[in-house]
Amino acid sequence: MNGFSPATRDEVVSRTRDKITEPPMYKVLLHNDDYTTMDFVVEVLMGVFHKSFEEATMIMLSVHKTGTGVCGIYTYEIAETKSEIIQEMARDRGFPLKSSIEKA
Repeated sequence: MNGFSPATRDEVVSRTRDKITEPPMYKVLLHNDDYTTMDFVVEVLMGVFHKSFEEATMIMLSVHKTGTGVCGIYTYEIAETKSEIIQEMARDRGFPLKSSIEKA
């Protein structure tokens, strides 16, 4: 026999979460300096952040004019990784380009 008896009745209680919390998002920022070329900044924006040439140019000009520019908004781990990639690319090419992340 299968062990099932209609006289035995167990209830399964399940609880579901009604609210799903989204992870906090972080902005990846580039900071202006007097040595990094505008072409390199555009190259970084197109390569790391997959921006079009026009978008990359607009962000680069924002960095140049205001001192900082937002490259993208991501979860913490992705933002941190992209910031580290920027630092490595700049170091390899001999530029002092700085990037940082801040909570969006």
